[in-house]
Amino acid sequence: MRSDEARARRGRLRIYFGATAGVGKTWAMLSAAQRERAAGREVLIGVVETHGRSETAALLDGLERLPLRDVAYRGRTLAEFDLDAALARKPAVLLVDELAHSNAPGSRHAKRWQDVQELLAAGIEVWSALNVQHLESLNGTVGTITGVRVHETVPDSVLDEADEVVLVDVTPDELTARLAAGKVYLPQQAERAKQNFFRKGNLIALREIALRRTAEHVEDDVRGWRVEQSGPGRKGNGLQAWNTSGAILACVGPHEGAAQTVRSAARLAGQLSVRWYAAYVETPALQRLPAAQRDRVLAVLKLAEELGAVTAVLTGDDVAQALAAQAQRLNCATLVVGRAEPATGWRRWWSSPALTRELARRGPALDIVETARADSARRLPRTPLGAARELANGDERSDDDADRPHARWPGYVWAAAMGIAVTLVATPLSGVLEQVNIVMLFLLGVVGIAMRFGRGPAALAAMLNVAAFDFFFVSPRLSFAIGDVQYVVTFAVMLGVGLLVGQLTAGLRFAASVSTSRERRAQSLFELTRELSAALQSEQVVALGAAAVQGHFGGHALVLVADAADRLQLPETPPPGFDASVADWAFRQGQPAGLATATLAAQPWHYVPLQAPMRVRGVLALEPAQPRWLLIPEQAQQLDTLARQIAIALERVHYVEVAQQAVVEMESERLRNTLLAAISHDVRTPLTALIGLAESLQTADADTRVQTTQAIVGQAHQLNALVNNLLDMARLESGIAGGAVNLRRDWQSVEEVVGSAIRAAGPALAGGTVQTALAPDLPLVEFDAVLMERVLVNLLENAAKYGAPPIVVGARAETQSLVLSVRDHGAGLPLALRGREHLLFDKFTRGQAESATPGVGLGLAICKAIVSAHGGEITAANAPGGGAEFTITLPRRAPPVSPVTSDDPFPA
Repeated sequence: MRSDEARARRGRLRIYFGATAGVGKTWAMLSAAQRERAAGREVLIGVVETHGRSETAALLDGLERLPLRDVAYRGRTLAEFDLDAALARKPAVLLVDELAHSNAPGSRHAKRWQDVQELLAAGIEVWSALNVQHLESLNGTVGTITGVRVHETVPDSVLDEADEVVLVDVTPDELTARLAAGKVYLPQQAERAKQNFFRKGNLIALREIALRRTAEHVEDDVRGWRVEQSGPGRKGNGLQAWNTSGAILACVGPHEGAAQTVRSAARLAGQLSVRWYAAYVETPALQRLPAAQRDRVLAVLKLAEELGAVTAVLTGDDVAQALAAQAQRLNCATLVVGRAEPATGWRRWWSSPALTRELARRGPALDIVETARADSARRLPRTPLGAARELANGDERSDDDADRPHARWPGYVWAAAMGIAVTLVATPLSGVLEQVNIVMLFLLGVVGIAMRFGRGPAALAAMLNVAAFDFFFVSPRLSFAIGDVQYVVTFAVMLGVGLLVGQLTAGLRFAASVSTSRERRAQSLFELTRELSAALQSEQVVALGAAAVQGHFGGHALVLVADAADRLQLPETPPPGFDASVADWAFRQGQPAGLATATLAAQPWHYVPLQAPMRVRGVLALEPAQPRWLLIPEQAQQLDTLARQIAIALERVHYVEVAQQAVVEMESERLRNTLLAAISHDVRTPLTALIGLAESLQTADADTRVQTTQAIVGQAHQLNALVNNLLDMARLESGIAGGAVNLRRDWQSVEEVVGSAIRAAGPALAGGTVQTALAPDLPLVEFDAVLMERVLVNLLENAAKYGAPPIVVGARAETQSLVLSVRDHGAGLPLALRGREHLLFDKFTRGQAESATPGVGLGLAICKAIVSAHGGEITAANAPGGGAEFTITLPRRAPPVSPVTSDDPFPA
């Protein structure tokens, strides 16, 4: 619903598409713009390139043009399309020529087609022009043909998603004449172009490519319209196939000539250069085919895939209806079917209508081609794994012997037993119940047999029940004679209802089994996707992927991942039959190998490369429980989908690890650069001052020497404090990381620690006013006095550097904590840190990055480390009335009570 609304708001895109420059794309676009303007629509020219063609320039008259913006680049001024002005203007139609153009550096988007995408998202209808050589997928092909490769390309999705593609086409002779007349390039350029790009062979090839690419776009439009019109509740329901693309559908059957049908369809598709498909319809009757015939069908479908077809296994009761519906869905107007085996003898009178007649009746617009019969048939090759299993059974039967007719005899036995049981139950009730109710009992038995055993046993039960009812309950009893002719109708209805119920129930069982299989495939894919989305390590992806594949296909499954050196990591103890060389080949070549493939098909394992969007991430190795499952198109597609999900998950985990490593490297680089910048500034400054002062001592008098010596001492103290901060931070960081910070906790007087901190910070305070606001009832608190004094000293020095006097040191006791605060009356915290005050406590962070105030930004980080080691918390905020306030919250417990002795002169 949301996507439909977004599509409705999106603007329309019209592309004038041509084989090469000079075919008249811009001329056609401007001519259409003049017609739109005459019709009253607002048409605005965003950018149009006339290339000096007078006929094209004449079409600009009367059309409003959007001013271009000037962009400075390498000493020149370039005129570029003004995207912001176009978005602000928002015209009805905007002309943006040269869709593949590269914008000047510094523009919002690198390519003009990206500008167009933003315009479309804003609801503006855009017209543009594009040459075939600028399409990304055709760039190499055109370059090979012409010898000229352009570097400005447009993704194919832009053309595919265009609402309208207008093909502007001229013949090669006409284009050559236009080139000679100077209508494409200037004369000096035209002669050079004619000798290189504009050779007639090149123009013919480019014209063919442009026509084919436009036809593909139109074919997609036709298919989309037909799907839309054939949806539920539409009048277009039941649309017939249109012979627009010439696609072919090969109908694969269980007969001997199915391989010939596929080969004929492949040959016909190759001659017509069209797409082709192959489909097999599995009905309830065909589902009970012997294993050999089912293997033949799978082998024919595999042959169709090898010949380039897209295969599908359909389900339904009516083969002709399912094939006609598939042809309609794929827009295939030609069906290739095998010639039916002619009926002989009594089968001539009882055989069902031929498939071709049924297809002709259900699809009157379909072209039906019958292929000749062939005596040879393609069979499923026996794999070593299958042969081993057959030998393990002790005879020549395969794993599918349960599908053979003898395996269904229990159903017929149960049908006879059910008839006997119903007869025994109904006999005592014959004098109580009406005969119509006894008939209902027999019908109930038929329904039960049909639900449990299918169509054949149900038919037998219906006939036996009719016979039993006639023999035991219809006069004259104990004989098959009929005393009343009306019972003939009863017998016929009873038999018909029984057979019909059996048929319907068997069909429901078949549809239920198909639905269950599809639901199981979808459920396994959903569960794998959900679990892989939560995986954060490649080992988890490997385990989940192998479990999902093994759970779906049985047997054994391995997920092999490539290491950092792009080598496949093989298992330490390979399972039986696993071949590391085949797995490595599949990984290097990016192609499946092994069982059910064209490469090393004798292998008992199937190897699928884990192809992610960027590269092959590994190999999925599978030894399935049933080798033929890999030949069923739905199962093969399921395996490919599972492999793709595993590959995408591995790639996601890989890039998560890459991103984490990049973040660590970036953070380390930032920290290193910050440390170097801080040290280079704050270490070099006192060192330079020390050198200068020491040199001045050589020529200074006695009085000056005293002052210089004092200055040297001050600079040395400053440098010593800087080094101590660095060492203390390193010691605290290593201690916290290792859990070994030694805290000499003792019961301390808060007043004494505050006083000693103010005295220690005296040189940094430089005579500034310091006030205390200590609660009178402060208890003793257990902490490391030396470290807490260091915290207060750092906070006082920070307040003296960045704040203004008076500085207020406060302390109060709460129920379970001690709250210390240091406040100044300066400008407060920087605006850049409002709401992010916690960043102040990061290492090498300063309130003003380029401040001349000395310091490396470690003081507050040391404070946080010490307070955290005590189990407390430190915060920063702007204080009411101005200034910054740092608050320390330390946990506390009740101090110990001093013991009272008898010698105490002042007892309590």
